[in-house]
This record gives sequence, structure tokens and C-alpha cells, in this order.
Amino acid sequence: MKPHENLDPLTIGGKAYASRLLVGTGKYKDFAETKAAIEASGARIVTVAIRRTNIGQNPNEPSLLDYIPPNRFTLLPNTAGCYNAEDAVRTLRLARELLDGHELVKLEVLGDPRTLFPNMVETISAATTLVKEGFKVMVYTSDDPIIAKQLEDIGCVAVMPLASLIGSGMGILNPWNLQIIIENAKVPVLVDAGVGTASDAAIAMELGCDGVLMNTAIAAAKNPVLMASAMKKAIEAGREAFLAGRMPKKLYSAAPSSPATGMITPSGAKTG
Repeated sequence: MKPHENLDPLTIGGKAYASRLLVGTGKYKDFAETKAAIEASGARIVTVAIRRTNIGQNPNEPSLLDYIPPNRFTLLPNTAGCYNAEDAVRTLRLARELLDGHELVKLEVLGDPRTLFPNMVETISAATTLVKEGFKVMVYTSDDPIIAKQLEDIGCVAVMPLASLIGSGMGILNPWNLQIIIENAKVPVLVDAGVGTASDAAIAMELGCDGVLMNTAIAAAKNPVLMASAMKKAIEAGREAFLAGRMPKKLYSAAPSSPATGMITPSGAKTG
């Protein structure tokens, strides 16, 4: 853990985390590769698809918890594969039972099995129910600033707009909407979905996102462990660049990178 990570934690639901990179656990060849990639990423929050991953509900099968222990990582149960509010709520109630009352969850309600674009009507319905039941809801959403604000007003602890479609690797297609969401939000904003490589993650952080959640970008890489390490560095670099404040862009406005005073003129006289 680096010093600046301690001084600039990601705070969600009242708890601080040293890393601003959140990672998933799906699409790896086995749990051993999952563990190695997550270790390399430096992530402290790890999201788990309750419908697809065994965390104890199947006692005769290998459990992810043997590789990603809850005493080292914050598990973030998610509702991947749910297409209506009722299924999403039921899934997270099961997760709370399996994880001894765990409250922090990731809500996603999909609207289309081909694009995996979110169904925001069902998402809002599920979020309303879950918040009333005491869940701390991190919510996957479209990049609509109005919807994002509504989810915050419902009581979600973080809004997670897509950068592009889940698993597409297309990167950030609409930075302008993301900036509006960031400017209006009083809760953390994390890009969720669409990141393909390290530069995409860095751009999200440079825009002012509080963090990035990804899975396919790491798991589908030719070398997932190495990509996880690259993503860790990209998140840190992008965050530092945002905090530093970039120089303004100037079209056709050349400026020397070194001071012009004290230069030797052709006649031998100094300027300045």
C-alpha cells in the first residue's frame, strides 16, 4: 500500500478503502487465476455474481471464499443475470444470509440479454426496496444524469454509470454525461462496464470518477495477472492526474516549455 492511498481513500457506505479499483471474479479459467489477478490488482472490494459463483450455497463444490477470504477483502454481492426487480431483491436477500448480514451490495437489473443494457425502471424499483430494507446499494446505471441523481436521492451509496456496454471493451463513449453525473453527485461515482485497457481506466479517473469497477478487461486479457497490475497503476495515475489538475488545452497557442527570460540573443545580449 502506497502512502498516497492512505491519504486519499475511497469511502463508500461509511467505510474507507485503500484502492479505487474494484474487480469482478467471473470469466477466469479457475479460482487460482482469479486469486492471482485480484492480488495483482490491489483491489479491496471484489464483486461476486451470486447466481453464478459458489460462496457456500453449493457445499459440495469449490467455494470462492477459499481463495478470496472475507477477512481480507470486502465482498460485493451483485445481481448479474437478473432482469426484474423481484429477482434482484431476492438474490441480494440470499447474499445477506450467506454472508452473515452483509449490507454492501451491487444492484444491476438488465433490460436486454444481448446488450446487457440496464433496465432503469426495474433498477429504481429494486433500489427503493433494498434501501428500505437496510442495504447499502451501489447501483449500475445508464449514463443518464437525471436517473443517476434519482438513484442517489433514493439513498444509494454509490452510482455506477456505464462507460460503454458490459464486456464490450469500447472504453468511455460519452465523457460529457459522466462529467455531468460527477458534478451533480454527492455520493461516489464509479465507472462500471466498458473498460477495455489501462488507458480507459486512467481516463475515467482523470474525469473525476471516484473509482472503476471492471471484470472482463482483466479476465479476458491474454495475461490477466499482468493486466490486473496495469489497471492498478492506471487507476493510481489517473487519480493523481485529476488531483494535480491538468494544464488547459490551447488550440494554436504555442508556449515554450522552458522560461524565455535569460536567453542569449543573436547579438549576444540577454533577454529579460
